[in-house]
Amino acid sequence: MTHFPDYLKTYPNADGPFPFHIGIHALERGFRAHRHDFLELSYVISGRGSEAVNDVRHDMVPGTFTFVQPYQVHELFTEPGSTLLLYNCMFSMDLLMDAGGHGDGLAELIEPSALPPYTTFTGAMAERTRFLIDDMMREYEGSETWRLPMLQARLKELLICFDRERRKHRPEAASAAPPLKKGAAVWPIIHHLHRNYQEDVTLSLLSERFAMSASRISEVIKEQTGQTFVHFLQDLRLRHAASLLVSTDYSVVEVALEVGFGSYKTFAKIFRERKGVSPLAYRKAKRPV
Repeated sequence: MTHFPDYLKTYPNADGPFPFHIGIHALERGFRAHRHDFLELSYVISGRGSEAVNDVRHDMVPGTFTFVQPYQVHELFTEPGSTLLLYNCMFSMDLLMDAGGHGDGLAELIEPSALPPYTTFTGAMAERTRFLIDDMMREYEGSETWRLPMLQARLKELLICFDRERRKHRPEAASAAPPLKKGAAVWPIIHHLHRNYQEDVTLSLLSERFAMSASRISEVIKEQTGQTFVHFLQDLRLRHAASLLVSTDYSVVEVALEVGFGSYKTFAKIFRERKGVSPLAYRKAKRPV
C-alpha cells in the first residue's frame, strides 16, 4: 500500500473568489513532509536550510525561489542554529489561466519537465525578484483599486522570472524533451478535470478523450493525487461551491447545479460529510457580517 505524507487541502482565502494567500514564515525546525492540490512558491529572505521536492533535495539560501506543483511531496529542513525566513505564497492553478480557462503559456509550468523546481537569484535579478514579491505582499495587504488584477500580474511576472532564470542555468534541460516519468500521463487529465469539473465528467468520457482505459485513468489519478477519481472530482466541485456560498447570493440549489452536482440532495450530503456542516451553515459562518 502506498503511503502519502500529510495532505493539505486549504489555506487562507482558498474558498474565496480569488484563491491566493501570501505571508512570511520563520522556520526554526523546518516543515514536515506534505503535499497539496494547490500551487505554492517560496522565496528565502534570510537563513539557510534545504528542501526536498519528490525526494530531490536542494539548498535554500537567501534568493532561493522554489515553485512546488500540485501533489508533489516536499519537506523543508532548517540548518542547525539558523532560522529560515521566507515568503510563502499559495494559490490556485486557475490564476494561471485566462478567463476562458485556457493557459496564457504559464499553464505549461505545471507540465512534467526536466527543469528543476527551484533557482537561486543573485545580483540584479535578486533585487528585481525581491521587489516583485515585496510589492505583491503590499498589494495583498492593501486595498488599492485594481488590487486583484495587480496581484495576478505580479504573480505571473514572478513565475516568468523564475522560469527564465532556471532555463538560463539549465539550457540543456530547457531544450530537451521532458523525460517520461511516472505520473506524466495524468497531467493532461488533471488539467482537463480542473477546467471541466462543472460538466458531466465520467471515466468513460475521459477514456475516449485520452485514449486510455477507464481503469488506467482511475489508477493514475490515484497514484498522483492519493484520491479516487470520484473523490478528486468532488473536491474540485466542493471548492468552487464553498467559494460561491461565501461570495454570491445563489441559492444552495443553484450552487449545487453550477458546480456540477446533478442533485441538490447529493451535494448537501457530500458537503456535510467533507466540511462538517451544511451548506447554509457554512455560508453563515464564513460570510463577512
